[in-house]
This record gives sequence, C-alpha cells and structure tokens, in this order.
Amino acid sequence: MGKKTFTCIVCPRGCRVTIDDNMNVTGNKCLRGEKYARTEMTNPTRILTTTVKTTFKNMPRVSVKTEEPIPKELIMQAMEEINKVTIKEQKKIGDIVIENILDTGINVILTKPLIRNEVKNEEVHLSN
Repeated sequence: MGKKTFTCIVCPRGCRVTIDDNMNVTGNKCLRGEKYARTEMTNPTRILTTTVKTTFKNMPRVSVKTEEPIPKELIMQAMEEINKVTIKEQKKIGDIVIENILDTGINVILTKPLIRNEVKNEEVHLSN
C-alpha cells in the first residue's frame, strides 16, 4: 500500500499527516492527529449532520446530527433512514430523533429546538 498523506480534520490546524503500512504517523502536531490518521486507515468515521422534515409551518426542516461518528461507509444508508423521518411534536436540543441508527449504537439527535410558533391573526388597534 505504501504511504498515504491527507489533511487532518480534528482541529482547525489542518496538519498534513502521513501514515505508512506499519501505521507510523508523521506530520501531526498533536496526539489527536495521530489517532485520526490511524482511524482513517482502519475504520474511517464521520459525524453526520443533516436535516429532518417536520410538520411545523414555521420550520419545515430542522437540523440533526449523529451523537458520535458513524462508519463512513454507512453515511448514505443512514441518510436513507433519516429521510424517512418526519417530526410531528415539539422537541428540544439533544432529543433523540432516531435511536441506534443502523444498529450502530449511535443516536441521531436534534441540534436546534423545534417549537411550534402559532401565529394569530389578531387585529391591532393603535390609539393616539
């Protein structure tokens, strides 16, 4: 296989890390970069961020994410499951939208509060 070089995405520094067949990592400026490089070679994972449909007129879609990184190879399958969901009730940040997605042990959670905003058509009278 040889060496593989890529940009670490763990922190804003964006180190160019290189990993060889013996899993030796160079170019990282912190231990997190070393761990990231090894994970990228053996089991690449990502936090999945997306949106889910709702029945709320004031917010037809709401943002969600996986609580932990999921295997990169499952992202498209996870999106298929997420796209089947429509939220019909109020929820707060951190509430579970999908529990244990694709049997990964990882939940999909809300990242924005979902509160029904009822607009009333009331006539307003201003007095002088």
